[in-house]
Amino acid sequence: MPRFVLAAIAMIALFPATTFAHKFWLLPSQTVFSGNEPLVTVDAAVSNDLFYFNHHPLRLDNLVISAPDGTQVEPENATTLRYRSVFDVPLAQQGTYQIGIFYDGLFATWQENDRRRRWRGTEETFKTEVPKDADGLRVSESISRVETFVTNGAPTDPAGKSSDRGLVMVPVTHPNDLYAGESARFRFLLDGKPAKDLEVVAIKGGTRYRNAQDEMKLKTDSNGEVAISWTEPGMYWIEASSSDEKTTFPQASARYLTYVATLEVLPQ
Repeated sequence: MPRFVLAAIAMIALFPATTFAHKFWLLPSQTVFSGNEPLVTVDAAVSNDLFYFNHHPLRLDNLVISAPDGTQVEPENATTLRYRSVFDVPLAQQGTYQIGIFYDGLFATWQENDRRRRWRGTEETFKTEVPKDADGLRVSESISRVETFVTNGAPTDPAGKSSDRGLVMVPVTHPNDLYAGESARFRFLLDGKPAKDLEVVAIKGGTRYRNAQDEMKLKTDSNGEVAISWTEPGMYWIEASSSDEKTTFPQASARYLTYVATLEVLPQ
């Protein structure tokens, strides 16, 4: 993977996505299906506009697809192109599929020969790829989740494995039962506990053709819950981010956490 691509994606994962023009996302061709074994196509990209692939592809290395019964599904026809990755998911089971790309690792910067070096990887690769005596070494932990939900037939509770690390969204309203003119509730957990006073941003796609982002900015309550009122149908990008110093890696000084989801709001 080219170094400039790695660095760009690392920066996006480390900071609140709304701070930069670039946003990362998974976009299903649609989210609600019926019939005999339908199939969904999903785009994965890092872009300037929602949902247009015009910057970098989102890598599929850490892609996890959970079927309604909790088993893991392998993607079909997966490939990474210049501006996007793409894959198919056969929906053989009835119920809700949870599709996500998850990252839990380290990001480091240092000076080398008057150049600023950037690195991203795991604790194991850190030991061999980052100089122990690096000048101005700064290390941080990065935990990010990018996901979407797709339902074949009647919706079921998402069966993907939850995590006690990082930011996780637990639907109160089913993520494939969203309609314009209604309100939906979602619960956010930080390290398994309610993430209260967390800012959640919701943006409708099609920003390429709007002068303003038209962001909806909301705060979670004491239970980590937030209510989002959908004014019109369409694909929406949901983002929440946080940072703290609760690192588990001895050399890390900070931890950055990001959660992103793509949700489809249907007309009444």
